[in-house]
Amino acid sequence: MYLHLGQDYIVPLQNVVAVFDMDTATMSGRTQRLLSRLQDEGPRAAVLCESALGETLYLTQLSPQALQRRAEKAYAI
Repeated sequence: MYLHLGQDYIVPLQNVVAVFDMDTATMSGRTQRLLSRLQDEGPRAAVLCESALGETLYLTQLSPQALQRRAEKAYAI
């Protein structure tokens, strides 16, 4: 099963470790600096995935709630 993150990004659902709400997540200073550079894109959520190649953080304009609904639908199939 896969989770569509928007803008042509699809990840295997079993690789998703966490979904973070960008408005409420507490972040380190280093992460805050990175996100301030990316602010023009307007990310609403960050999705942390882990695979054999390591960890990847995807920024998406979809809300955490929309991602949750998509993940629940994928598991319901």
